[in-house]
Amino acid sequence: MTARKSVVVTGVGATTPLGGDATSFWDGLLAGRSGARNLTEDWAADLPVRFAARVAVEPSEHLKPVEMRRLDRSAQFALIAAREAWKDAGFEGKFAEPGRLGVMVGSGIGGVTTLLNAYDALLAKGPRAVGPRTVPMLMPNSPAAYVGLEFDARAGVHAPVSACATGAEAVGHAVEMIRSGRADVVLAGGTEAAIHPLPIAAFANMMALSKDNDDPEHASRPFDVARNGFVLGEGSGILVLESAEHAAARGARVYAEVAGVGFTADSHDIAQPEPTGRGVAEALAFALADADLTPADVRHLNAHATSTPLGDLAEIKAFRKILGDDAEDVAISATKSMHGHLLGGTGAIESVATVLALYHRQAPPTINIDELDPEVTLDIVRDKPRALPEGQIAALNDSFGFGGHNVVLAFRSV
Repeated sequence: MTARKSVVVTGVGATTPLGGDATSFWDGLLAGRSGARNLTEDWAADLPVRFAARVAVEPSEHLKPVEMRRLDRSAQFALIAAREAWKDAGFEGKFAEPGRLGVMVGSGIGGVTTLLNAYDALLAKGPRAVGPRTVPMLMPNSPAAYVGLEFDARAGVHAPVSACATGAEAVGHAVEMIRSGRADVVLAGGTEAAIHPLPIAAFANMMALSKDNDDPEHASRPFDVARNGFVLGEGSGILVLESAEHAAARGARVYAEVAGVGFTADSHDIAQPEPTGRGVAEALAFALADADLTPADVRHLNAHATSTPLGDLAEIKAFRKILGDDAEDVAISATKSMHGHLLGGTGAIESVATVLALYHRQAPPTINIDELDPEVTLDIVRDKPRALPEGQIAALNDSFGFGGHNVVLAFRSV
């Protein structure tokens, strides 16, 4: 029987509310900085929620004017993060063996701002005002397609869509793509650009967003007794995944191994989490088994923890159920308290954070917890970073999405 291929992370890239690259993103996490701020656009004045977590560096500072015109904002973010990750992995230009390169980049909503702006133009000025590139810009596979074109990927270019689990699901499917032998290298991650009045109004009316307009920086407070919804963010995270054999042959620096993947579905409700955390627990168990890890191996968790009353507790219940007494020794970080909720991009930037936590042996803090929910009986890293143990350890990244999607990624130090 042929041994299963090991998959490693050799490059990371990000553009987020905490910084325009992976290094500044990581520094922002360790500093416990919030990226949430008031929206200054005129259209925000009448909204029930008037703040969000915009990217720290606008795409126009990275991209050429022609790229700005042709790409939806979500694709702009993905291309910026992919270019950084590619360079960070030690590659230059297009891939030498395009048939062995894949792309797996998803978005939860796709080119929603392009769609809505084009419709506004149609109503105001008529059909001729709708740009000829509108469809390629708004389609949800646009970010993946442009990343594939950038690097000449021919092993397959895919765009999974699973709401807020999208970015993590993309990483998981990319692992399977390499394990199956379809590719040696895959650019994987997620992106989102949905800070627009319609999505904000819709999320607010379903009581998903925090409405703390007077104090945006403290609005996202996972696990706090007063948590009242998430803060909408935007940006992208991309990882370069590579078979360990391919990485070793070219002498690549390795951040961590993607050791296991767990996928499940709740089949409970289109938006509400299953309250016992049943599906989450099953995904955790699958990821550990896939990675051949025991609960005692896990020393860090980047929790999905959106700062919603039900979701945060369901995740904690699932974690305790699967890890048992070993859960007490896991340093849990809820980084959405700083960067907000990037929807389809969130599992990707949190994968970047988890990989960097293992690599640097530092668990980022969770900010804004004034009073910990008494039902959260596990070890939450609060206010400042914490050193992680030396030796070989594992870390988990959990992501869950509307529709009942559950994805758990297990990373192992190298």
